[in-house]
Amino acid sequence: MTKYVTPRKACKILQVSDKTLRNWELVGKISAIRTPSNQRRYDIDSVLGGRHDRITAIYARVSSYKQREDLYRQVSYLQSIYLQAKVFKDIGSGLKFKRKALLALLGHMSGDISAVVVGHQDRLARFGGELIKWICEQNNCQLMVLSRNELSCEREMVEDILAIIHVFSSRLYGLGKYKSAIKEDSSLPGSQASSKMEDLDCGK
Repeated sequence: MTKYVTPRKACKILQVSDKTLRNWELVGKISAIRTPSNQRRYDIDSVLGGRHDRITAIYARVSSYKQREDLYRQVSYLQSIYLQAKVFKDIGSGLKFKRKALLALLGHMSGDISAVVVGHQDRLARFGGELIKWICEQNNCQLMVLSRNELSCEREMVEDILAIIHVFSSRLYGLGKYKSAIKEDSSLPGSQASSKMEDLDCGK
């Protein structure tokens, strides 16, 4: 399956200017298509061919700096199996997708990475792992989960669950305060304060 990339991405991978890229398109050196909105997309493999060797990447993550030893252990284990792999590692919650190394990994996936290896599914994300797997598939990249339970921290899972409970309890508390404010707002029809004012008016 041919993977087309934006002009900016093509220039970055091929190390050429946009002008050179356009010239290559004119002389047929690189295959290109136009999107329905008339934007250019390039097939970089038509230039690189077999010379473009995609790499294997390993990804490791822990939630806090106190778990750095666990992070080193994850990386060490994965590197012992994939010696030449590029390392991506994060210190951050598995509940959040905005992690520096994870975003960098996803950014390189289009054309640069052939496989992503993790020790356990929850290292990529506590929830939403299927979405990352889908992104890999769309970029012809294989996601390999070794399912090593010792590389998944139980304490971290407890912390994530508590974080979820805290978020939802805070929202429920905020919703309760919001409902109380509505009831006490005399300018709103049907509120308790409004009903009291109507009772006073009727008693005049």
